[in-house]
Amino acid sequence: MPSPNLHPMLNVAVKAARAAGAIINRAALDIESVRVSQKQVNDFVTEVDHASEQVVIETLLQAYPDHAIWAEESGQQHGRQGSDHVWIIDPLDGTTNFIHGFPVYCVSIALAVKGRVEQAVIFDPTRNDLFTATRGRGAYLNERRIRVSKRTELARCLISTGFPFRPGDNFQLYLRAMAEVMQRTAGLRRPGAAALDLAYVAAGYTDGFFETGLSPWDVAAGSLLVTEAGGLVGNFTGEPDFLEQKECVAGNPRVYGQLVSMLSKYSKFAAAGDKAAVRQGLPPAPGLGEPREADAAAAQDAPAAGTDQPADE
Repeated sequence: MPSPNLHPMLNVAVKAARAAGAIINRAALDIESVRVSQKQVNDFVTEVDHASEQVVIETLLQAYPDHAIWAEESGQQHGRQGSDHVWIIDPLDGTTNFIHGFPVYCVSIALAVKGRVEQAVIFDPTRNDLFTATRGRGAYLNERRIRVSKRTELARCLISTGFPFRPGDNFQLYLRAMAEVMQRTAGLRRPGAAALDLAYVAAGYTDGFFETGLSPWDVAAGSLLVTEAGGLVGNFTGEPDFLEQKECVAGNPRVYGQLVSMLSKYSKFAAAGDKAAVRQGLPPAPGLGEPREADAAAAQDAPAAGTDQPADE
């Protein structure tokens, strides 16, 4: 039943997300029978992804036939492409978890208006958790207002991430970045669904998040949840225009600044000198190596870029 408190477009997105969640939950009862195919190395898609995406698109276009669709599996072939209103959809974020029966996955739906995300829904069907946000109206979990955590000391913070695993990913570089964060925090987690990772930052369950290789449908909805919950989101150098840059950092404002200080030199937008210094410290493949003290010191001295980013960007 539509909530009278939600923006009308958000109500439609909630309806779509719940319909997709019902399909996912039914399939989860008999995962062994779900057909799985591989898009590329370690990138799986199931018939459940497709069925979930179809019901989301149908629900959205039934209400708003003039809106455009940008979805993970079907791309930009549905709706009225060129519209100012674009629905950005990940029908099942965490497919690898899903096909193993590991209950960390979700449906992610965002509405961008003239390139800016205005509405967001992330639905976790295993826990029946519904995260929602409308720009300027705050972020909610099951209609209860949520805020990012208040922790400021990195040593006490829980940070989530994802591991690169596709052809072309610089695995050694990511290991260096991960080692640096790992040694300075209370813990690093890798749940396996970036949209939920961002929702958990918004809810204060984790204090920060970083990952590379993400697509817009992985981060669009979650990024609005984070900013509406009082947090910051950007790329590794702290720039707020990150949606299509394949690198994302999020956290409460203090943690965000500290993560950017550490991660900026690992960004593809880092200064040439920083990139060279990082490359020199990398071990020859396939050794893993330890981060050098010089790099750690440089990271501490780096400016907390992005800390003045307005919370509504």
